[in-house]
Amino acid sequence: MYTPFGPPIDLSSLANFAQVDARPRRTVFCGRVSTKDNQNPSSSIPRQVALAAQPLEEGEEFAAYFWDVESGMLPPEARGLGPKEMYDALQVPTPRDGGLQDLLDRAEMMGITHVLAERSDRIARAMLTSLTVEHELQKTGVEVIYANEPTGGTKSGQLRSRRYGQVEAEVYRTVLLEMSMGGQIQHAIGGWNHGYPPYPYTTAIDENAPASARNRFGEARPKRKLIPHPDSRRFTAAGELHRLRREEHLKAADIIAVLSAEPDRYPGKWTHNLVEGLIANPKLAGYQVYNRKASRTGRAGYSRWNPISEWVWSPRPVHDAVVSLDEWKQAQEVTAGLRGGAEGGGPLTRIRAEAGRLGLTVTLVEEHGSHSTYRVGSQRIVLPTPIPEALVQQIIEDLRSSV
Repeated sequence: MYTPFGPPIDLSSLANFAQVDARPRRTVFCGRVSTKDNQNPSSSIPRQVALAAQPLEEGEEFAAYFWDVESGMLPPEARGLGPKEMYDALQVPTPRDGGLQDLLDRAEMMGITHVLAERSDRIARAMLTSLTVEHELQKTGVEVIYANEPTGGTKSGQLRSRRYGQVEAEVYRTVLLEMSMGGQIQHAIGGWNHGYPPYPYTTAIDENAPASARNRFGEARPKRKLIPHPDSRRFTAAGELHRLRREEHLKAADIIAVLSAEPDRYPGKWTHNLVEGLIANPKLAGYQVYNRKASRTGRAGYSRWNPISEWVWSPRPVHDAVVSLDEWKQAQEVTAGLRGGAEGGGPLTRIRAEAGRLGLTVTLVEEHGSHSTYRVGSQRIVLPTPIPEALVQQIIEDLRSSV
């Protein structure tokens, strides 16, 4: 720190007159662009480099470049998870030595002394995250410098400018979230689909949707509504797996066995995630629903389910339903019971269990109000509704004797 109140004589020859950092100056660049679709990393990153380079000393160059194509709302450990091939395909002329988490992990090992960025929100839009990054780097003797901050003056003035900038970034982040959520809510209320269509559906452009004005990112994506899949068997299969859970209290593995036994009737590759996902998906009840999941949780490939109270529903059904909303609710209650270890099912469940032990599959052929027809192996049996308890043991004994 410079002070005008120095010693009355020249003491610069003394060994401890000045504290000198023995490390050679080693400066790296840190940057970020939000998305590869709505922003152009190949132009944004080089522009950030040019602005961040202004505090470099004469003749100095960046020793490394750390940058991400990620949302500034994510913590460092959730960034840079995209494969190298994705970054190579962006054709950014600036080399990339890693992302923000790589910078934190390697700063001390690389002997980094300074990190330069265009501004604080290139580190993070969340103030706590940017403060944490600065703190972690400072512990290893690294100074973080933002090119848009004033130089000179008092330390308190510099700190005030930095904190104001970080508060502004977080407020802007919150405003963006509010605006985005508001738009997504209106999108769901209007009956337009979010994400990939569920198994029994496909999507079609809604020609009656209001036309969006061209924006700086080009033409907006057309609004789409769910329509039944061209293969009508998918609707049948989705309805059957819901019924198996709702009425027979079958677990996913048992449902998969039933559906896989008749691929011509129930087409598709049935997996645990597909079965449980369809049972839990309220879109099968004809409603458009948004905010069921928090898709970014910091763990690649995982999504956290939001409470049902936070879901956004269309006010009325907006596409063909596979099941009624009451049936969907019943299926969720059965699922909760199965996960809680409650005993589910009744006579038919015990028949299925015994058939399974004998290597047979029980499949519903047709259903009437008073009875239902099932195929068990090569046999057909007609069971009354409801199934009397006395009939269960007789059917189990007949199955054993037929094998």
